[in-house]
Amino acid sequence: MNEHGAEHAADARQNPEYRVAHLRDRLAAGELGELGIKIEVRGGGVLLTGTVPSPPCREEVLRAVHQELAGLAVHCDIAVAENDSPDHAEELT
Repeated sequence: MNEHGAEHAADARQNPEYRVAHLRDRLAAGELGELGIKIEVRGGGVLLTGTVPSPPCREEVLRAVHQELAGLAVHCDIAVAENDSPDHAEELT
């Protein structure tokens, strides 16, 4: 890669949209295959919303977010799905 190409690649890595796209790819291709997270660039920060199946899944997503988006303001609104068994029988009518 020539000097100009290396400079362009470094600029792209600093671009929030580029970093968010890379995070999306990482989450989708990773062990989680997590596609239920919406990631938006808003102003100078990033907003994450969605639901994951478990607390460990949420922690893994947050770990990836901190690695990929270090230095950006990130607001994370990721909930954990309620997968508890019902405490009573469901009545079908």
